[in-house]
Amino acid sequence: MSKLLIAGAMALMAGNAVAACPTVTGPDAGGAYPHLFEKSEFESIQNCTLSFNENPSIKQLNGRIAGNPKLLPLAQRIPQEPLVIAPYKSIGKYGGILNGISKSTESGTSDFLSVRHVNLVRFSDDLATVVPNVAKSWQWNSDFTVLTVNLRKGHKWSDSAPFGAEDIAFWYNNILMDKNVIEKPKDRFLSAGKAVKVKALNATTVEFTMNEPAPGFLDNFAQDYAQPFLPKHLLEKFHPAFNKDADKLAKAVGFDNGYALVNFYYGQSDWKDIPTPLLKDKAATERLVKAGYTAIMPSLESFLVVEDSLEGRRLVANPYFFQVDTAGNQLPYINEISEVYIGDEDIQTAKLISGEVDYKAQAVNLPQAPVLLENKDIGNYEISLRPTIAQTTFAFNLTDKNVEKRAIFNDLNFRRAMSVAIKRDQINDIAYFGLGVPTQYTGFDADSTPFITDKLKNSWIQFDQKLAKQLLDKAGVVDLNGDGLRDLPSGKKFELNIQYATQGTSTEVVEIVAKNWTDVGVKTTIKEVTSDAYRNSQTANDLSVLSWVMGRPLVSIASNTEILVPPYGSFFDLRTGMLWSQYLETNGAEGIAPPATVAEMKILTDDFVKLKVGTEQSNKVGIQIAEKVVDDLFIIGTVKAVSPIYRSKALANFEVPKTSSYEFYRMYPYLPSQWYLTN
Repeated sequence: MSKLLIAGAMALMAGNAVAACPTVTGPDAGGAYPHLFEKSEFESIQNCTLSFNENPSIKQLNGRIAGNPKLLPLAQRIPQEPLVIAPYKSIGKYGGILNGISKSTESGTSDFLSVRHVNLVRFSDDLATVVPNVAKSWQWNSDFTVLTVNLRKGHKWSDSAPFGAEDIAFWYNNILMDKNVIEKPKDRFLSAGKAVKVKALNATTVEFTMNEPAPGFLDNFAQDYAQPFLPKHLLEKFHPAFNKDADKLAKAVGFDNGYALVNFYYGQSDWKDIPTPLLKDKAATERLVKAGYTAIMPSLESFLVVEDSLEGRRLVANPYFFQVDTAGNQLPYINEISEVYIGDEDIQTAKLISGEVDYKAQAVNLPQAPVLLENKDIGNYEISLRPTIAQTTFAFNLTDKNVEKRAIFNDLNFRRAMSVAIKRDQINDIAYFGLGVPTQYTGFDADSTPFITDKLKNSWIQFDQKLAKQLLDKAGVVDLNGDGLRDLPSGKKFELNIQYATQGTSTEVVEIVAKNWTDVGVKTTIKEVTSDAYRNSQTANDLSVLSWVMGRPLVSIASNTEILVPPYGSFFDLRTGMLWSQYLETNGAEGIAPPATVAEMKILTDDFVKLKVGTEQSNKVGIQIAEKVVDDLFIIGTVKAVSPIYRSKALANFEVPKTSSYEFYRMYPYLPSQWYLTN
């Protein structure tokens, strides 16, 4: 063949190779997963080559990320193996500000955290299928003891540094397992109570080796707020294990030592809603930027914090985000997020009614729904009522500082009495407009877990004041002075005060429960507090009555059993038995020894996490766990209902969630990176 013909053939081939890709939308585009493609997969299916486009404002947005370097060209910002998103309905347009509202920093903010959140994997919007995200793919060995995760070639942190397997190994081995940073790692990141072996096999492959089978280990990252990666390239400079001059370097920018600076960036927590360096210490942040560092820790998320104050925060699109749409547009479409803090529920409702917010789900309680529905045309928004997974629950402090109250709370007769004293039909009618179902707390989501029986759901939920009074008598809580109210066995007054936050419990529910308990002779008052105040008091063991939404789906408990063992949840949940937890953590050196049932539950939960969810053996252990939760009644259920989800009509590509739930990390399964604003 002549050189001319060869050149012509090559030119023809090149012309075919750069054929424009179709702008595919919707879930059924032919990929391995709904709405998702790997780049090579998409190009093969469509017989095309993707070309890429950037947000025309991205240079200006990058300039607002304090300390971020000059922007690289788009081809160097997007990974060689980007994740390709087929939007829900349409290819979006760039620009605009997504307006949000939260209670305060670290309070009522998880719905907006979920908008920008990324993790190794996520649940698809069927809430059943685990799909790729930061991770390109993964493999388990035959007995679920070795997990191999494959990352994307060319993926970069928000400051342009390469992201890879070393960042995951660093997070685990040098942050999570370093007591100078994290005093005690969370149980969900351990295996048989011991560290997992995490090793970077090469730049894009990381291996997790368990101490026993852990089939739910990866699934945990599909729903977890914690991200299993940190920017080693930044933090290792100040980490004494990596840099002998770490302390010297940290002192040069005004910190006591290297660990102090690591903690300044990291915040000593996987919960990324702690105040950023921008809020913690403005002067220190300015010194870091002047020394050539970024003001915030580099991220893989879709949006980065550029302003942080006690009034709110501002975020801009990540110029190095790893997702593109099927037209090759780098996501996210939206330029900015503006999140303001409004603690007062009435003011929050007024702002929702006036259309000042584009999306809100958390801390929008069902009693607000009628007024929101009535005004939705005026405010140009929509309200969807979706089922919840968690329900409002109550509990008593099983390690209360008042020893006499503690003894009462540990009497099963007392807990059963207080459960049957609750008029759940009244809660349903008044607080939930008849849209809920009275249900006992079983740990697992009673509606979606196949082995939860009607008997369990209905245990000790009947309204029976006569039985309640009989059980209180058995517990030794009787009226000793004839004033109509029950006293402690010592003769002292027995009064309960429910401190609650509307983020976790609506006022209407608390009012009903307090009256119900007072009606059987246990005088109960209520006091509304902020979420932060509630959580801090609860963790300090200062509350006698606890109330929050509790309950998780089967897949969540299969990978994380923290709600079933002391203290029965994280900082963000209802917690009881804090001194039991302390006793177990210190091998009896501190705290209070828990009863035998706690050890029995630990055996069951240890077995449960070794089993593949949905198998006959897993279901057998699961029902034993649920039965013990109901038998112990450490946590008392009320009513499972629905919850409002608010969104502006201007917010496009919005998929109404199947549930209104923190348990799947709110909007994370629904691809908020492809949202855009139409006005």
